[in-house]
Amino acid sequence: MDGPETTPTQDPRTADAAPGRRRRLDGLRPGGALWLLVALQGLAGAYFLWTILASLLGLPDLPLRWQVREMIDLAATLGLILGAALSVRLAIAAGRARDRANKARRLTAGAFTEVVGDYFAELGLTEAERDVAWYIVKGFPQAEIARLRGTAEGTVRVQSTAIYRKAGVSGKSQLVSLIVEDLLL
Repeated sequence: MDGPETTPTQDPRTADAAPGRRRRLDGLRPGGALWLLVALQGLAGAYFLWTILASLLGLPDLPLRWQVREMIDLAATLGLILGAALSVRLAIAAGRARDRANKARRLTAGAFTEVVGDYFAELGLTEAERDVAWYIVKGFPQAEIARLRGTAEGTVRVQSTAIYRKAGVSGKSQLVSLIVEDLLL
């Protein structure tokens, strides 16, 4: 076999990850370090808010040596900077995931058009019948199809009947069901 072997319950996207660990596709694993950083950022924000409010309201300072106060300031600043860096990384990962989803959607839409077009060709539909069949798949009523194509409603009715006969179905819902079933299988 060319690829890694997977068990039926194993996610094939993570099959090459080390046992007991799941590898995320975007490279980020939400774990203890992430939540520790979130907590540190929250504490840093609370600390800076307290120092500003204490200064504005004239509240007494905490009795800390200046070295300890500097270490707290440094840790709070570092927490905010790391949080900002993580936010940038997550925003980039979210953008990439959005781009992958859009690409997959476009490919799926293209595949749908191709599969349905192939199905219509297999049925041996004429060009006019293909146009009508596309409108049927899109859910247009016969009167609207006739208006869009610039033909009489009776012509569309005859073409629809020919499409259903060639597909071996009795109506619009069965035709659409047949196409969807073809896509899923």
